[in-house]
Amino acid sequence: MTDITRAALEADMLRREIERHNQLYYVEAKPEISDYDFDMLLEKLIRLERQFPELVTPDSPSQRVGGSVTRVFASVQHREPMLSLSNTYSSGEVEEFYTRLGKLLLLEGLEDGEMVAELKFDGVAVSLLYHNGILVRGATRGDGLSGDDITANIKTIPSIPLRLPDGAGVDGEIEVRGEVFMRREDFDRMNDSRPDEDRFANPRNATAGTLKLQDSAEVARRKMSFVAYFLKGPGAGGDSQFDRLVRLEGLGFYTGGHYRLCRGVQEILAFIDEWSQKRRTLPYETDGVVLKLNDAALWDRIGATAKSPRWAIAYKYPAEEAKTILLDVVFQVGRLGTITPVAELEPVLLAGSTVSRSTLHNFDEIQRLGLMLRDRVIIEKSGEVIPKVKRTVLEERPLDAAPIVLPESCPECSSTLVRPEGEVSFYCPNEDGCPAQIRGRLLHFASRHAMDIQTLGEALVDQLVSKGLVKDAGDLYFLQEPQLEQLERMGRKSAQNVLRAIDESRSISYERLLYSLGIRHVGRATARELANAYPDMEALRHAREEELSMVPDIGPVVARSISEYFARPAFTELLEKLRQAALQMRASEPKLQINRNFEGMTVLFTGTLEAHGRQEASELVLERGGRVVGSVSKKTSLVVAGRDAGSKLEKALKLGVRVITEDEFTAML
Repeated sequence: MTDITRAALEADMLRREIERHNQLYYVEAKPEISDYDFDMLLEKLIRLERQFPELVTPDSPSQRVGGSVTRVFASVQHREPMLSLSNTYSSGEVEEFYTRLGKLLLLEGLEDGEMVAELKFDGVAVSLLYHNGILVRGATRGDGLSGDDITANIKTIPSIPLRLPDGAGVDGEIEVRGEVFMRREDFDRMNDSRPDEDRFANPRNATAGTLKLQDSAEVARRKMSFVAYFLKGPGAGGDSQFDRLVRLEGLGFYTGGHYRLCRGVQEILAFIDEWSQKRRTLPYETDGVVLKLNDAALWDRIGATAKSPRWAIAYKYPAEEAKTILLDVVFQVGRLGTITPVAELEPVLLAGSTVSRSTLHNFDEIQRLGLMLRDRVIIEKSGEVIPKVKRTVLEERPLDAAPIVLPESCPECSSTLVRPEGEVSFYCPNEDGCPAQIRGRLLHFASRHAMDIQTLGEALVDQLVSKGLVKDAGDLYFLQEPQLEQLERMGRKSAQNVLRAIDESRSISYERLLYSLGIRHVGRATARELANAYPDMEALRHAREEELSMVPDIGPVVARSISEYFARPAFTELLEKLRQAALQMRASEPKLQINRNFEGMTVLFTGTLEAHGRQEASELVLERGGRVVGSVSKKTSLVVAGRDAGSKLEKALKLGVRVITEDEFTAML
């Protein structure tokens, strides 16, 4: 037996074994081996295919690890439209739908039909095409008529079979439709590994963004799943939707398994009611129930409106609500002096967690809700994540309900509050003396994207401010070890670590220092533009408002905010401290322009760059006449996407901004 023959037999055995374990883990939830043992099997197959490239097949499990980069997603036509379902939110509307469908069936000379009730997964709809049992295309829903070809990304999803079972009777072309989604565990793991500003709000948003990533290797790392609910083509399993779901399971697809054949509206409503709470126990997000006429042969006869089929409907569970009591309203002070009312609630269980607080946003919101202390209120979780007060139960208002008194003075420093014309929020004007604002500014100054003083947390800042040791960021650089040692939970070693971190921040760049000052409306990108336009702190502080408004991405409002900040007497004192502390008060010397390859272009870097550090790459653009920005907009000329690129890449693709790889960027230099 030749080496290639022996390798071919081993590769075939490994592929079958790996797919068997994929089926056990992702579809049947009955894993037989550990993740490590599975990875070892896959690694063995990959090594074998590298040694004998001719053995690689389109349906090999090795294709699931990704690696290809798709510059442009081609548009493809769906075999038949992927219609969206009409939504309903009440049992009454479900009964109306069932009655309406019954009348349509009677017009066809038929009796009331059976319905299949399926859980509605909160994911992204896709279409899969198989030819002679091999997956040949995966596409997004798009506008319903055409979508994007995302085959490379689809192949990385373990619960999607790359090859249907031999002898399954699926010759020719069949189409499978379903939802790509993220299990809660996989979503949490992925989100925990991302910076706070790049976290996804929920699993569906994460799934939608991931499916459009250009790097399929990154798609594979995010671990998505797939649930099938539609099958059409030779060997589809008859004209019953229920039988087709059973057939999908036989072909190796995950269907969720919780579908039910319902005879009559009462059985439908019973299914909806049963899963209103049981869905919380599932390892993935579901937001409703889909109802379909079981007799699929009648679907075309019954037809559809311009957007939705008449033979199906989606019942969506309303956002979960709970009734509780408004015990108190406290007023928090932000680092910019904004006063935010926060509801203190009698603790109540809502969507799997105990809620005892909820922001009320501003005073206008309190008036809109008509809130009074001790009111019974209905709260819900927006997107099943953020609790908010939805309404007041006026008919249950107690006799001892008391009005919410809006403070006239700051709860931290007693300064009289002000409300700028045209704004909904009140502010504490005592910028330099309000402890809450001082604490907020210090925490911002020490944050990761500012001066990155990681040892300076909330508890320590609270003590430094309350004991009068620090009143602005400049004071941090003159702290002494004995001063820190007297604080709670602060021994000699801890004090030394704090001072070392503060000392190391002296080398942080001028543009990050500008961001760390916490000027209203000045984010990281704006700070970079200011540093480019005014490479010296003295030049910037004396810049006139009309001059500032001419800087790219800085309009009149931002220019006024910058001008007012530098005009504050307290800034002169802070500036002197920062000078004495030897912080970077000017930009590093600009290098001579090498060429004009990036002239007039705004460039954004996202993800991890392999050949260049982020700062080095930025300098390479500046040396060639370009500008580097920190956020994506329609005006961005170019996005350079490195490894593990996230939400900025996704936004760039959505806006149609040109995206290139690091290799292409290097070539442009």
